[in-house]
Amino acid sequence: MTGSQTGFERRVQSALEASPSRIPVILGGCGSGRTFLLQRLRERAGRPAAQYIDIERCATTPERFLEAVVSSSPFPPAVRPEGNHAPANARESFDALLAFIDTARAPGGEPCTFLLDEVLELRTFESFPGLRHVLRDLLEALSGSANRFVMTTRYVARAHRLLRDAPARFEVMHIPPLAAVDVVDMLAPAFNNYEQMATDDRDYLGRAVQALADGRASYVRAIGETMARMNGHADPISALTALLSPEGALTSSCRFCYELRLHRARGYGALKAILDILAEDEALTLTEISHRLHRTPGSTKDYLSWLEDVDLVTSRQKRYSFSDPLLRLWVRLHCRPTPPTDEEVVREVQRYALGRVPQPEPAALAYAGAAIEATPEERKSWGIIEID
Repeated sequence: MTGSQTGFERRVQSALEASPSRIPVILGGCGSGRTFLLQRLRERAGRPAAQYIDIERCATTPERFLEAVVSSSPFPPAVRPEGNHAPANARESFDALLAFIDTARAPGGEPCTFLLDEVLELRTFESFPGLRHVLRDLLEALSGSANRFVMTTRYVARAHRLLRDAPARFEVMHIPPLAAVDVVDMLAPAFNNYEQMATDDRDYLGRAVQALADGRASYVRAIGETMARMNGHADPISALTALLSPEGALTSSCRFCYELRLHRARGYGALKAILDILAEDEALTLTEISHRLHRTPGSTKDYLSWLEDVDLVTSRQKRYSFSDPLLRLWVRLHCRPTPPTDEEVVREVQRYALGRVPQPEPAALAYAGAAIEATPEERKSWGIIEID
């Protein structure tokens, strides 16, 4: 755990231990570390006292979801619904779920903890008869329960809207981006705890990776692991180039995040077109976007609001940009008729890096594995990738 992550975990733990306990609602985009945090909280509480539920994976029908939650629960069978009184329909199943998470107890009769990952996915139940207000009913049940709860979601705008009138017990917490010092700590295992690296080089490495990854834990981890695996004299920009190649790991994860959010929004095709426009040139006004989209400002405004609703774009001073700069880079590279060539990936990553990575100190050296033993002629400055 890094410094800011440890501090944030302590804040969440304090909310759970308050009397009465508060309900943290942890918000953060793809790769920000929400799931990892919940798993840490489960280990801290002890598996007999806490149940982690990945709602995104198992929210199918209310009946099957109830069965999945109860059958995998660590809590004593006495708190589970009686098999002779199985719910008859979707509404009864959801009510039984609410009753279960309210009445379940840890060993010794103590309150237990439910860790609800991607809680807004329960909204899919609202298509079933009698379940028009699933999330509102859930908040009401949780707010009056003696048990403890932590909820997460990647949909920041939707969560704020849902919690606008929620009881005071719910506490919104935005998971913080990693600072450069956190990145240094996270990368230490990949670089043998920097045993052969000068302090200035280590600190610059942290700043460079933090800038490239926008402080997102999963991006930082991927860049560090790739640098450690690459032969020769790998640097963060070379690692990011490999990760964003057609077969690269970040190509797959960015595609998942991109498609998932678009499918949760409306107007799929038009929204993709706007993202293409912002990938070419961002910080555009509504008028500029509507002109390039060949749609009216009114319809374009609706499209942009749908993109904001799933946190794909953000607006500052009436100018629209991607919320995740690395996802924007992925769109530039991969949302096109043919996969990018190696030269195109190198060129676009270089362009991205030049706008974000701080200029290295004179003593800063690219480092990975055998880089310390390399001759000066073999070393390259970070940020300089030659293209023939």
